[in-house]
Amino acid sequence: MKRLSSLMASAVILLLPLASASAAAPDPAALFEAKTVADRDGALAALEAAAPSDPASAYAAGAGEFFTALEILAGGLHRHGFDSPQSFMLPLMRLPVPDNPNPEPLTYEEFRAILTAFRDRLEKSAATLGSVPADADIGMAIDLGRLGIDLNEDGQIAPDESAVAIMAALSRGGVQDNAAPALTFRFDRADGYWLQGYAEFLMAQADFWLAHDFRSMFDGSFHMLFPRAKLPLQATLVPLDGGMNGSIFSSEWRFADFISLVHLINWQVVEPERRQAARRHLLEMIRLSREDWKAIRAETDNDREWLPGPQQKGANPLTGLEVGEEQVQAWLAALTMAEDLLEGRLLLPHFRIADKGINMKRFFDEPKPFDLVLSLTGPAIAPYLESGKILTGGEFDQIQRQFGGAGFLTFALWFN
Repeated sequence: MKRLSSLMASAVILLLPLASASAAAPDPAALFEAKTVADRDGALAALEAAAPSDPASAYAAGAGEFFTALEILAGGLHRHGFDSPQSFMLPLMRLPVPDNPNPEPLTYEEFRAILTAFRDRLEKSAATLGSVPADADIGMAIDLGRLGIDLNEDGQIAPDESAVAIMAALSRGGVQDNAAPALTFRFDRADGYWLQGYAEFLMAQADFWLAHDFRSMFDGSFHMLFPRAKLPLQATLVPLDGGMNGSIFSSEWRFADFISLVHLINWQVVEPERRQAARRHLLEMIRLSREDWKAIRAETDNDREWLPGPQQKGANPLTGLEVGEEQVQAWLAALTMAEDLLEGRLLLPHFRIADKGINMKRFFDEPKPFDLVLSLTGPAIAPYLESGKILTGGEFDQIQRQFGGAGFLTFALWFN
């Protein structure tokens, strides 16, 4: 009996750490509702520590790492007095960063460092989200009015820095305010694939930039984006009043500098492996989107869905759109088309060349200097031209028509 009691005591002692770990699983709400960066970072560290043994913690930590990647980018931009161009043509530069009255000078090397830190944090997020088992039972109700990032590096996460306020500012192309409606969604396993896919998409953009030397473009036009950061041509080309808070197309001087920017996109390849990686990120994004829709279509509930399937009726409160089977089928067809282009099975047409198309796999995997204007006019894409099956306008138009009045781009930004 004494031996049995001893064995039972030993078993209880051995099980105590497991029971304690289960009881002490971090609460994701501490991450998603934090009002200070210190509190948020503490909650994220606890979730990261629990992630290897707890799928819910890994899911929340991966999401937290994604949002802190955006914060790294926003903080770097704010530090140097970024003034958003409010243009879809510069997608990495659309964060509604508040004005900084005392910006620090910015160099080309420092800007590359900001992009690198942003990209590396996204990679960590994708890896953490990828560690969540496919069959994990995830259900996290998150109020996007409470979830936020520190846009101005003051250590606080204020209401006007919430996800709702940021999305409202992006949709208006202006600065954020407190008038955005409350939005609460229940995020499930499918939404983890969605967020991981967006991390891959943003990594592809960052890696494409970092694959090249864009110093001449930075020196010759980036005062348009950082008008008080002591860039080389600030004293010569930036108006004395700073010319702040104007979109590219509503400001003469910014429009002129945008033309300079386009002209100076003649980038030499300095890290070819990054351009190759950009294609892999895009292919992984396509794979994750397919996993996302497989998981969405297997759902039987209809509880505050971020991205609903055709079986989950009702307009989404964020987009005002309802998803039907027609849109899902069109999206899956678009994914196949994009994958075929990236794998070189389908060639991208060029308006000047009738019998050949651009092999996009070779464009990424056999990188040559990237000249935007000469790519549009033809000479720069000549090395990638091949005979084969070429994508036709009719094929893409057929997919677009299935998205109805809201348009392909609206659904694509939402569907990922």
